[in-house]
Amino acid sequence: MGKVIVLASPVFLALIALEFWLSKTRARHYGLADTINSVSLGMLSQVSTALGKLLTLGIYIAVYERLALLHAPDFWNTWYGYLAALVFYDFCYYWLHRFGHEVAVLWAAHVVHHQSQFYNLSTALRQTSSGIALAWIFYLPLALAGVPPTVFAIVALVDLLYQFWVHTELVGKLGRFDRVFCSPSNHRVHHAVNDRYIDRNYGGILMVWDHMFGSFQEETEPCVYGTRSPLNSWDPLWSNAEVYSALWQASRRARHPADKLRVWFKPPGWQSAAMAQDDPKGPFAMASVKRFDVPLTAAQQRFALCQFGFGLCAVSAYLWHAESMTWQAAWGFALALFGLVWLQGRYLHHKASATVVVLAGLAVSAAALFWRLG
Repeated sequence: MGKVIVLASPVFLALIALEFWLSKTRARHYGLADTINSVSLGMLSQVSTALGKLLTLGIYIAVYERLALLHAPDFWNTWYGYLAALVFYDFCYYWLHRFGHEVAVLWAAHVVHHQSQFYNLSTALRQTSSGIALAWIFYLPLALAGVPPTVFAIVALVDLLYQFWVHTELVGKLGRFDRVFCSPSNHRVHHAVNDRYIDRNYGGILMVWDHMFGSFQEETEPCVYGTRSPLNSWDPLWSNAEVYSALWQASRRARHPADKLRVWFKPPGWQSAAMAQDDPKGPFAMASVKRFDVPLTAAQQRFALCQFGFGLCAVSAYLWHAESMTWQAAWGFALALFGLVWLQGRYLHHKASATVVVLAGLAVSAAALFWRLG
């Protein structure tokens, strides 16, 4: 899948550039630091996926080979078999997505996708690096049903790629299409923090599941994007760790042992009566939502773009060669790339100098050259 993402990346970036150009005369749909942050989080997510392939696809293959209730590859390898597998996958994705909003420990992973206060095509690339730890559980029904691993991998990729185009404000309502399929209008609702929109429209391709299980909401008022507890940071590592940290702190402070455990599995923000008494939280107010930004000079913006371009090339090279690397090289380069992208975030905060970022980039380049020559 890594090579497919690398090949698709120029298309993604071209469409992002087109959307940016089309939106220049309208409301401000893009911020440079936010866009860099979103795409960087997508880069790290793909690196994590490459490292965790044994956990995700490996477990799926093991369950398929040992526990599948039936084996019918002749069915699944037809066009209608692929279509059935895609619908089945989308059903499983709906429940992963829904539980990702309703169970705190799963929200801690999924929150990354919702942290941007903008809504554009770059937001689609903003993905978690920790989601692979538990997401695989929700797709085991496909393995038990005998969906071959190759078919599973293909429909998973189709479901993922479909969702890219729905992250835009430039496409309005689409009539009957909105009733059946995930669309820009439906997904804008999903990303909004408005009271009537919160935790709605979970479908990846189909809205059928939301209609069936009572989670559908039509877009009826302007959307306000982000999370109700804003990240206010361009640090990609903190973006992934923020909610885990908050849950750990809440669990540590809880007086009752049951609360220490329940805080991880209850809905995000849940408090027992005792916890609410110790740490009272006021209701969410839309008026309190402010768009986060750290101003950059024109020169700083140009440097940030150059460094981002280098990081994108480095991650693309990693994803292209990851399967042929030894595990030591794969983990070593992954840690170097995480460090490079983290420094990019620090630079956007004015907390790391251009010299430090350049030196880090040179170190990654030298390590890559050493690995290839070795």
